[in-house]
Amino acid sequence: MLDVWTTADDIDVFASAWNFDHFYPINVPDTTGPCMEAWVTLTALTQATSRIRVGTMVTGIIYRHPALLTKMAASLDIVSNGRLELGIGSGWNEEECDAYGIELGTWTERFDRFDEACEVITSMFHNETTTFEGEYFQLKDARNNPGPVQTPHPPICIGGQGPKRTLPTVARYAQHWNFPGRGGSPLADSRAILDEECAKIGRDPSEIITSCAVQYDPEAGPAAAAEAVAQEGEQGADLVLVYLPAPHRADVLEPLAYELQQIG
Repeated sequence: MLDVWTTADDIDVFASAWNFDHFYPINVPDTTGPCMEAWVTLTALTQATSRIRVGTMVTGIIYRHPALLTKMAASLDIVSNGRLELGIGSGWNEEECDAYGIELGTWTERFDRFDEACEVITSMFHNETTTFEGEYFQLKDARNNPGPVQTPHPPICIGGQGPKRTLPTVARYAQHWNFPGRGGSPLADSRAILDEECAKIGRDPSEIITSCAVQYDPEAGPAAAAEAVAQEGEQGADLVLVYLPAPHRADVLEPLAYELQQIG
């Protein structure tokens, strides 16, 4: 990962680099393999780079109290000289929660807790002190000092595409929306719903960028990955994340960058 990030930092076509927030490997048959903690790893990778924007796609709110997460984000924004993207989500991994004794809750409880967390985070970024009395979180004159380098705060990225809970929350709090592409719903359809939610609260939808992801297939090579990126751009993505499979290899980046430059 270190080799990949430092190499990407020197190639202008790559705008940002991301890790994930899990305690076990995901999307693999065997989840007993090694998996480093997200924010410690992100801090180390941030210190090894100087240009590229950095973030976790996305941080599970269930793992860290939102007041603590806000402090972590402000500190890492300072460490990175204003390069942090704050990715957050409600959390979903039952295996990890069961193993670590974390109360995941029902779908309704997860989203209720996530909405409270978003309110706490934005308040602590904007206000000198925050007092909050919710069902899941309670704060009394909580401070976030020093604040982040970016003003008013690092861009908040929320991942998900649920029309009833996630997209209204994106419209209210996010500057960056990550479309996971699950369930077969086209990006353009979900983006239209998000724009409608923005209209309901009087927000300009152009304030929210859209990202999605494509998988890098080593057998298909960089040209196929670049073509997949181009297709997502045609569907309305402003930013496309290319997921590199383990073991991570930095030598795929130069060929990939070349192919991406060919498609403009």
